[in-house]
Amino acid sequence: MKIIRPSEIPKEVQHRPLFIGEVAMQALITQEMGETFLSSLRHWAPGARAKFHTHSSDQLLIITEGRGMITSEKETAAVGIGEIVFIPVGEKHWHGAMKDSSFAYIDIRARDSITTQIED
Repeated sequence: MKIIRPSEIPKEVQHRPLFIGEVAMQALITQEMGETFLSSLRHWAPGARAKFHTHSSDQLLIITEGRGMITSEKETAAVGIGEIVFIPVGEKHWHGAMKDSSFAYIDIRARDSITTQIED
């Protein structure tokens, strides 16, 4: 058993082509720790978002801070603290912060999940 304390994990700013705006991550469960899934805490500055992408596994987002948007090809939803978003494998989507709010969530995916960026 391992107790994970996000307050003890440093935030790492993410500079990836997938992101628009300022995004930071705290790795909660890494490939070295678990055999089944990965988990991170992602922090989005107001207005920051991911570009359209897919994952090769289901994705679960547990909203922990602020207000954000989740958009798929079929719908757009505003989400806030305490809400949980399930994104099925292969669904084209993006997520990010509202323009007037920071946004954070716990991201849970399969250990071997691959993210494929669709939007340039």
